[in-house]
Amino acid sequence: MRELDGFWAVVPAGGAGTRLWPLSRSGSPKFLHDLTGSGSTLIQETHDRLAPLVGPRFLVVTGRAHEAAVREQLPSLGADDLVAEPSARDSMAAIGLAAAILERRAERTGEDLVMGSFAADHVIADVEAFARTVQEAVAAAREDHLVTIGIEPTFPSSAFGYIHQGDPLPGHDRACAVAEFVEKPSAEVAEEYLAAGGYRWNAGMFVARPTVLLGLLEEQDPGFAATLRAIAAEPGRLAELWEQCPKIAIDHAVAEPAAAAGRVATVPGDFGWDDIGDFDSLAGLLERRPGAKLATGPRDLTVLGDGDAVVALEASGVVVPASGRVVAVVGLDDVVVVDTPDALLVTTRARAQDVKAVVAALKERGRTDLT
Repeated sequence: MRELDGFWAVVPAGGAGTRLWPLSRSGSPKFLHDLTGSGSTLIQETHDRLAPLVGPRFLVVTGRAHEAAVREQLPSLGADDLVAEPSARDSMAAIGLAAAILERRAERTGEDLVMGSFAADHVIADVEAFARTVQEAVAAAREDHLVTIGIEPTFPSSAFGYIHQGDPLPGHDRACAVAEFVEKPSAEVAEEYLAAGGYRWNAGMFVARPTVLLGLLEEQDPGFAATLRAIAAEPGRLAELWEQCPKIAIDHAVAEPAAAAGRVATVPGDFGWDDIGDFDSLAGLLERRPGAKLATGPRDLTVLGDGDAVVALEASGVVVPASGRVVAVVGLDDVVVVDTPDALLVTTRARAQDVKAVVAALKERGRTDLT
């Protein structure tokens, strides 16, 4: 891997990861946790796989509540390398502000900058393949495309949006135009996508020149783009202007209309990707990690944390012992047990997506101390 000239990594670090409650909470979201057993948190892993490509050129956008924790986990960040949002405004505001900051830098220095936005909480298995894919995306972005990395689907998931690939991009080995972005489909439609071919998961990874990204936003919402540029010009006005930014994802604000206009390209990503969207996903990820399983019978139980704190008999699934006490599981298949000092979750892998409803119920009860 080699450092790419003028390439900046933008890392939006937000969200509460409610499907991973009670591990992930609004005050300590999943990107601040080691969920892979590697000894590094997810944001640290994100930083480490991007550093060979960008060197010190990082711009992290996170909430004010997480600023201190991010700086503690990424001590190499400079004073201007982290932007703390006054409030959550979704991905377009976070990524767009980073683009506005880098656009001003390019104007000031004369550099030909390209930025790549990569979430702080994703897991990549093959870092070298990831780096090669990013290099291809940067090359396409230098031709003024908005480029997204499309993940090779491994099963017909209804939890992800899809990218429908179009014609090959001239002059590039693997890049294609994006025919359209497709919202999360039903399981049946997802099966049709996989059978047809030409569809990839949308992981929300975008690579572009900052001016190109802001120009596309300006076409859709001139006021939004102007607000972001005003904040970048006068950072002291962040608190004043931030609430004027609409709450909208970058996919809806820019990517979908740009794809309809034929201005988005995609590069295939075959490097083993997981967004750890729930405990079922986490269990599958941990099952592939050596030494993570307890042999308990026909199937195994996977543990994130101290295996000695778990006693299992004829059980399978995933257990997270994080309270300091012993957790015993007997005769249960595909169970999820997450034990923390102030909250205990017991569910099944099949119902893992429903955990977010627990967080909603706690908020309705006024128990924000647990969310």
